[in-house]
Amino acid sequence: MSAPDAGDIVISIDAMGGDRGVADIVRGMGKSLEKNPRLRYILHGDAAVLKSAIRARTPLAERTEIRHAESVIGMEDKPSRALRSAKGSSMWNALETVRDGESPAVISCGNTGALMALSMLALRKAPGIDRPAIAVLWPSRNPAGYNVVLDAGADIRADAADLLKYALMGTSYARNALGVVRPRVGLLNVGTEEHKGRSELHQAAEMIGAAGPAGDFDYIGYVEGTDMPSDRVDVIVTDGFTGNVALKAAEGTARMIGSLLREAFTHSPLSRLGGLFALTSLRRFQKRIDPRRVNGGVFLGLNGTVIKSHGSADATGVSAAIKLAFSLSESGFTDRLVKRVAVGAKESHVEGAQDALRGSSGS
Repeated sequence: MSAPDAGDIVISIDAMGGDRGVADIVRGMGKSLEKNPRLRYILHGDAAVLKSAIRARTPLAERTEIRHAESVIGMEDKPSRALRSAKGSSMWNALETVRDGESPAVISCGNTGALMALSMLALRKAPGIDRPAIAVLWPSRNPAGYNVVLDAGADIRADAADLLKYALMGTSYARNALGVVRPRVGLLNVGTEEHKGRSELHQAAEMIGAAGPAGDFDYIGYVEGTDMPSDRVDVIVTDGFTGNVALKAAEGTARMIGSLLREAFTHSPLSRLGGLFALTSLRRFQKRIDPRRVNGGVFLGLNGTVIKSHGSADATGVSAAIKLAFSLSESGFTDRLVKRVAVGAKESHVEGAQDALRGSSGS
């Protein structure tokens, strides 16, 4: 590996946890490096396997440091078991490079529950964060092409205070990942009427609305599932159970639409001819709904950037996760997020205390 240059950004990658093996991860690294020569990698896993996958004396080999790991956290491993066997694994070693300041971001295709548990152990939760969240980019009609949705499965529970912090973290992510100057925040509910939903949603709505002015975002109220791909909102806040179900449903729907289109345009000689004429538009549409191109759920609320790539990600998906890691690292995202949460939460508590005082004085 050659000596680093000023301006290079090093991405730490767990190469052993994915469903498709090392080859697709290495291909994804190569694709990203071709587009962005400022990238460097620290690659964790079985050194013999990794060295055979990366050809010697290539640009990728020159900009990749391979570090041997003795073990792998399996997809079937429970978080409790992963914690007991963490030391020496490729996932743990990758997280250590972020903890020790060698890299600003880590990517893993491995077990989500284990990655979250090990991330909290290695990096610790950021000040003021009780429950980290997974943020994903959701295809939308907005100019940036995406909305931010969180939590997408880090924790199935979330009270009003958690939802407020999700909103604050989500707005920071929207600024740094999508370039949205003043994000619009919506709270996912079963209806837009004020009386709809659980009591913690009503409380969260008040807290998020109060935090808006100090947090430089606009709270637009409750949104429904049909609003998730719309252009009326930038950040959609929900609990991890609801968010994960919605994410998986959307991924399955996108794959089904792609499959049905292929069937429709190969049904007969005439339909194949029509598909040929529409080929450019079809490719543009397929690219737009392709889940691989927005691969990478970001663990928000930790002292470091952790990106969970889809377990079955191919080279295109891995490259998308690397692009996201580079963008967030270059912007100093983690530090900005911590400051944003601290200011927004403080402002919300002040508003809440003032409301309580006004209520008691009127009683």
